[in-house]
Amino acid sequence: MITKRALMSLACAGGLAAIFPDPRTASAQTVSRMLVGFGAGGAIDVIARMLVEGMKDYSPAFIVDNRPGAGGRLALAALKNSPADGTVMILAPASNFAVFPHVYKKLGYDAFRDFVPVTTVCSFPFLITVGPMVPAEVRTLADFAKWCAANPKQATYGTAAAGSMLHFTGVTLAKANRFEFVHLPYGGPGGIQDLIGGRIAATIYPIGTALPHVQSGAIRALATTGPQRSSRLPDVPTVREAGYAALEASEWFGVFVPANTPAAPVNRLNNAIRIVVNAKPFKAALAELAVDPAGETPNEFAQLVKADFDRWGPIVRASGFTLID
Repeated sequence: MITKRALMSLACAGGLAAIFPDPRTASAQTVSRMLVGFGAGGAIDVIARMLVEGMKDYSPAFIVDNRPGAGGRLALAALKNSPADGTVMILAPASNFAVFPHVYKKLGYDAFRDFVPVTTVCSFPFLITVGPMVPAEVRTLADFAKWCAANPKQATYGTAAAGSMLHFTGVTLAKANRFEFVHLPYGGPGGIQDLIGGRIAATIYPIGTALPHVQSGAIRALATTGPQRSSRLPDVPTVREAGYAALEASEWFGVFVPANTPAAPVNRLNNAIRIVVNAKPFKAALAELAVDPAGETPNEFAQLVKADFDRWGPIVRASGFTLID
């Protein structure tokens, strides 16, 4: 959910371009494009527009090019065939690189051969929440696991999509406690409304999606999957604190360019992005979305992509998930 306040922060971030030094990068006469594999108005689109606004010195003619469809795969296929000169890039989620290669028979791209990682922009954990179907005395993940085992017909959870990190986080919880956990993919945030209405037991969504409903008291947060507690929900433990370190997971949004892009433009782009990410206006705007700033070197980011790919592969295979055509 993108709040009105967050959109106002985006508007305020329009001043970003005026405060950054010129990193002396791509041609001033060339139109640069940041592809986004999702429609306008979602979190990744909003963040891409904030980022581009702060990079006018990198390329004065810089646009966000939305290519929605197939969970971001269409945009990545387009990037694969784009010029490898630093003028075309994508802001993409971790799932496209860490999970999708393990769940799709025909991905349309190779996560490692077709792209060069530039840097992460931000990251965010997930929130495991329960609704009125689950008794009020269930306050912890351990309590919830026991309740699910005792109430198998009601042990259901909703996420945005099948084959996502959110989905397999629930799978990991169920396997650790040996109970059946029926997954319901909603194709978006609709699971929250079914949770509030008592039609499902739990949801696993990005923290920004669930946060307003936790704050209103409509649903209860059992744990966050991040490495530390969220400043927005300081009383909610991490999964590690709750005794479920295997559930620790975060989604990141990162920038990639086509394979064979020379190191010089990759490094210039990395520098330009990290200047924006480290600026106070950008950090403040991210905070409104319950998102944390990031920003690694290309080498550090490449290692992160590989580590996440290696981590989620065995989880997907052990789940018995049927590959998607």
